[in-house]
Amino acid sequence: MMDNKFISAIDIVKKYGLSYQTVNYYTNLGLLEVLENQGNKRLYDRRDVEERLGKITDLKRRGYPLRLIRDEILRRN
Repeated sequence: MMDNKFISAIDIVKKYGLSYQTVNYYTNLGLLEVLENQGNKRLYDRRDVEERLGKITDLKRRGYPLRLIRDEILRRN
């Protein structure tokens, strides 16, 4: 059983309705941070993902491009 602190990329896809490609893209941009790799499974901090995806959704809705959203998220961390 996986530690409740972590969420996998596949679980992010299922829980938040994102495509796997979107999770990869957000990871590559630095919007989502991989905490640990277990084989080919990437694990993220569950709370961090929820918080960041909320911010991303809000800022995208307000018309911000992902690069500016990344700068905003990284500035706050």
